[in-house]
Amino acid sequence: MAFLVWVVLGLGCATAHKTDWNSRVGHYTFDQAVREYGPPDKSARLQDGSQVAEWLIQRGSSYGTVQALPGFWTQTYQETRTPDYFLRLTFDASGQLTDWKRLAR
Repeated sequence: MAFLVWVVLGLGCATAHKTDWNSRVGHYTFDQAVREYGPPDKSARLQDGSQVAEWLIQRGSSYGTVQALPGFWTQTYQETRTPDYFLRLTFDASGQLTDWKRLAR
């Protein structure tokens, strides 16, 4: 049963990131983005009136492993981090989507 829950959750997460952003260019507004994703995590208005906004779409993670060798006093610790993923949308002065990209940091 637990396996089925993980499969369903995994499929839900996989389909959430399948938006065809190219088809939204010129037909999607900043207001629609805020309705769909909430207020952006960062945004800036440029001198030409355009706006660049970023949304955190997936939080990275961090995990560590410890290895102790039998008969020795040495231990090793290795930490692995995955990046945060962001969606950056650029809107023209009238609020229409002009560009998009996914970023990892």
